[in-house]
Amino acid sequence: MSKVEAYPLVIRVAQRADVPAIVALFANDAIGGHGDTTDASALPDYIAAFDRITASTNETLYVAEQNGAVVGTFQTMLTTTMTGRGSSSMIIEAVQTRADCRGQGIGAQMIAFCLARAKEQGCAQAQLTSNAARLDAHRFYERLGFQKSHFGFKIKLK
Repeated sequence: MSKVEAYPLVIRVAQRADVPAIVALFANDAIGGHGDTTDASALPDYIAAFDRITASTNETLYVAEQNGAVVGTFQTMLTTTMTGRGSSSMIIEAVQTRADCRGQGIGAQMIAFCLARAKEQGCAQAQLTSNAARLDAHRFYERLGFQKSHFGFKIKLK
């Protein structure tokens, strides 16, 4: 697809019909290494995940759209902990911009949207994680005011 920068960006809650476009963003990601695929046999897994996300009252999946095409996606989760006097945080996950649309400010607009929603919802902070190999993404987040603060750990269960 060609660049679509001449059109305004619309950020909206994802719909079931967006799932193939969202999956295509992740499947086209050489760094992520999540094994995402546009193979039709995997679509039921993605639809099931979409249904779990949309059923949650604390999670929201979004798309960024230009001229009717999905050019980005991200997910937010609201979590409240006993630390920080019971404060809430917004966790921003799975931020992805279509490869041919990077460098056009789409990611910055998606993050600005997240931060505005976090403030509206009374969150004390917003946080995100980024693959250690994504050095360009780290610089991007730092430019937006994020600070490195924690090390992340994970364990594969399947």
